[in-house]
Amino acid sequence: MEQVIDHDSLQDALKRCGSTWDASQTHGLLSGRLAIAGADSGFDWLSQVLEGTDQSDALRVECESMLGALFETTYRQLAERQSDFTPLLPDEEDNTALRATALAHWCEGFLHGLVAGEHGDDLREKLKAEPLADIIRDMLQITRAAVDEDCDEESDEAAYTELVEYVRVATQLAYEELADLRRPAAEPVSDALH
Repeated sequence: MEQVIDHDSLQDALKRCGSTWDASQTHGLLSGRLAIAGADSGFDWLSQVLEGTDQSDALRVECESMLGALFETTYRQLAERQSDFTPLLPDEEDNTALRATALAHWCEGFLHGLVAGEHGDDLREKLKAEPLADIIRDMLQITRAAVDEDCDEESDEAAYTELVEYVRVATQLAYEELADLRRPAAEPVSDALH
């Protein structure tokens, strides 16, 4: 049975092990790296998120296990083109301002995942062309998202929901658009993190 990773549990695990990444940034980074490199992105992504943490610390091992489960779930959702892909964000019980900040962090992570590392000419050209150029511009705008103090809570919630849906669909589209540039994974997804 697939382990489900929720935002708050991963957030706590990342803090406990000393990572400088938050849960939303981490999932955004993963989603961007998966779009670029598929299953081959596992080790680099994990190394980046856990950079500077103590490899022998049991808290890191616990966090690494959660990140492994998140990797497998996210990769499967994107690779199998499942509509249940959703950005890892705080629950609806949290206030809209906190969730908007987390969405901005998710988009920062995603953009970093798309542009970090060495890219060949084909990938650079693909990222400059539509629809990826629009997605990158839009997500850059979302990184500046904030709750409008002059709007009522219902309007803020509606705007937030619309942005989350856009990010969800845009991520799936980016994954599809980059499919021809990804190398086929040479190993099963569960081995990609080792």
